[in-house]
Amino acid sequence: MPLLKNGTVTADPWHDGTAGLIVTLEQWRAQRDTLLARNVPLGLRLAPSDDVETVGDDARRFALIAIDFPAFTDGRPYSSARLLRERYGYDGELRATGQVLRDQLSFMQRCGFDAFEIANPNAAQDFAAAVGEISVVYQPAGDREPTIAASAHRAA
Repeated sequence: MPLLKNGTVTADPWHDGTAGLIVTLEQWRAQRDTLLARNVPLGLRLAPSDDVETVGDDARRFALIAIDFPAFTDGRPYSSARLLRERYGYDGELRATGQVLRDQLSFMQRCGFDAFEIANPNAAQDFAAAVGEISVVYQPAGDREPTIAASAHRAA
């Protein structure tokens, strides 16, 4: 499955385990101390039903947090991403998995996602082209892009 990160299709070092170990929230809760003692980079895979607030400040312990979009109509991962970025200060890789659609890519970015698993390998380049399609934003969000009002204020 192609990975889109920083606007380019790239290899996924987490896929083959060379980057570290990815665990579920349930595994993290049950084996937290053991996992931390392993001294390897950790990734966390969250389902939309997982309560991000139970991760809380532990979010900073993860090099990767992957949140699943089981259906394009499920908006819970957007809220989880914003909570991780804005409330808990997570600054690692935040990856969207599952039903990641090109039309929703900019919304995912605005909420703080910076990596995307693309289910259709033939569509990966189209997704990469979509990354820069929207260059002006009106509201502040999890991606910390300057709004058009802030840009105009700085220019004045």
